[in-house]
Amino acid sequence: MNKAQLIESIAKEAKLTKAEAKRALGSVITVTSKALGKGDRVALVGFGSFSVSKRAARMGRNPQTGKAIKIAAKKVVKFKAGAELTKKVK
Repeated sequence: MNKAQLIESIAKEAKLTKAEAKRALGSVITVTSKALGKGDRVALVGFGSFSVSKRAARMGRNPQTGKAIKIAAKKVVKFKAGAELTKKVK
């Protein structure tokens, strides 16, 4: 499902116009992104939680040359599915 299809599904399920659903989805994405940018955790009970994790610097290899390279430390977003979502997927 792509973003346009998601917006259409949200509009149908919540009985909103597509424009309202698009603004709502955009707001959810914006607020979630800002919270994660600050290092906060976003928990949606029954769906799952988003969090930021630090990945340490490490050594890797360039697959084309085999040469050792240093991979910089960075922050990554993690998602852990909630129990209800996990049950629905099984």
